[in-house]
Amino acid sequence: MLSKEVDNDLTEKEIGMFYKTYNALGYGHLEKVYLNALIYELNKLGLKVESQKPIEVHYENTIIGKYYADLRVEDKHIIELKTAARILPEHEAQLLHNKKSTETELGLILNYGPQAEIKRKILKVRNLRKSA
Repeated sequence: MLSKEVDNDLTEKEIGMFYKTYNALGYGHLEKVYLNALIYELNKLGLKVESQKPIEVHYENTIIGKYYADLRVEDKHIIELKTAARILPEHEAQLLHNKKSTETELGLILNYGPQAEIKRKILKVRNLRKSA
């Protein structure tokens, strides 16, 4: 059974605002335009949204790198935005690593490509950074 972090109500709101912004803006804008629109809509719903949240990559209890998630919502979900022809395996791998590095259980890839596309990924967290 999934934990409360994998909240269907929150996921429905995120996906609903993705479709709202996609339908209003259409295809062809830069990723940043869609990012700003999605942040705007999620904030209107009263959700806590952090953009470009730093994510540290650990190796043997040492920080070896840092990258940034497009969005973190309610400290529960990671959202990666794309403007690609389709969602590719490397996009899914990026999301998986973001989730592992933040110990987040749910991640979404929202593709503002020629056709709206969504991938939802769930990861069971097992205290990934605190081993050894």
